[in-house]
Formats: sequence, C-alpha cells, structure tokens
Amino acid sequence: MTQFALPITQLASVIRSKNAGPLCFTVDLFFRDAAAYERAANSEALQHHSVADCYGLLASQVRRFELPDIWAIKLSMPRSVCAGNPGDGDLYGAQQHAPLLSLMV
Repeated sequence: MTQFALPITQLASVIRSKNAGPLCFTVDLFFRDAAAYERAANSEALQHHSVADCYGLLASQVRRFELPDIWAIKLSMPRSVCAGNPGDGDLYGAQQHAPLLSLMV
C-alpha cells in the first residue's frame, strides 16, 4: 500500500526551536502517536542530508537524536551567526524551525 505524503504539521503536535548555546540551535519535533513518529523517523524528509538542504548546511553538520519512548526527534545544527552578534535576527533561536514547517512526510 502506497502512503501519500502528509505535511509534517499534521503529524507533529509540537515543532519548536531554541538555542543550544551561542553557536547552535535545536529543533524539537514531538509527534502525535507512535505511528506518526515512525513515519517521520523513516521519512526521507528528516534524514541528515534533507534537513541540511533546508538550512544550507552539510549533512555532517546536522545531528539527529531519535527519542521513540516520547515520540520525538531532536535536530541540532550550527547557527549561521553567533547568538547576539550583529546580523543575528533570532537571538533565542525560536524561529529556526520555520524551514521544516513545509516538509512533506
């Protein structure tokens, strides 16, 4: 049976980002149930190289942590500008999840 791609926003109950120190940020994806988590975890859209493409990074710069017990995936990546430096448009890293909102899983 072929699965049709769904927007990640239909599978996840929470999609958020925050600083992980001044040089990195994390994106937390919490899924609605085990099936949604499994679908996302196995999706091409959330593999290292695909996430890296969304942010203009190398796949090796994306760290991915799978947390099946809580139906969550955490992604950690370097910031393009150190938090608080000139040119930093998101001091707290709270808007860094936006590139993932349009992903189809």
